[in-house]
Amino acid sequence: MYNLIYGDCLRELKNISSDSIDLICTDPPYTVIGGGHEKGLAYRYNGSILEKNDGKIFKHNNISPEEYMPELYRVLKNDSHFYIMTNNLNLQKMLNICNNVGFKFHNLLVWKKNNITANRWYMKNLEYILFFRKGKAKAINNMSSCQTIEINNKMGNKLHPTEKPVELMKIIIENSSLSNDLVLDPFMGSGSTGIACLKTNRDFIGIELDQKYYNIAKNRLEEENK
Repeated sequence: MYNLIYGDCLRELKNISSDSIDLICTDPPYTVIGGGHEKGLAYRYNGSILEKNDGKIFKHNNISPEEYMPELYRVLKNDSHFYIMTNNLNLQKMLNICNNVGFKFHNLLVWKKNNITANRWYMKNLEYILFFRKGKAKAINNMSSCQTIEINNKMGNKLHPTEKPVELMKIIIENSSLSNDLVLDPFMGSGSTGIACLKTNRDFIGIELDQKYYNIAKNRLEEENK
């Protein structure tokens, strides 16, 4: 079972009951490094998602974690897990905000994605996944899982600029939920979290503000559900 919502998560989250979600995992919009597009510089990122050199990837990139984090804490059940992806520019801020609303930091996971984003201070070939809990600590289901998760990033013909591999989301979902649990992704994008839920027999709520990506996610889940 899945429920896809086209709308602003700041509004739509208020319609979700408190303590009703078994797992939250999401990749929200956040500030990125500029694209290095100034004249005369050799490190231009022509053709990459950083090319605009404005620190943003999406049209709806201005939402702040301070706005949505209290709602995520409210809807998540006690003694449950929360995963949120970020980069080095936002790492400290995200940790502080999550801690301030009540989440407890479990671990810093690393997705080694085996493709590279140009950078003058070491090439970037990974993303961070912050792993929190609400309430008491509980073990993940596969305790042999490693802190570094190595799964190839999708290259070429992406449905979304920051599309995540379904296999990556499956690992998170299977480690921190059970069959028929309810998983929330308030920044659904192209629906990879939802696809992973269908493949692992979890229920899913996805929220997406951009009509284009909402439609892509809807079509993907309908096709998978067949």
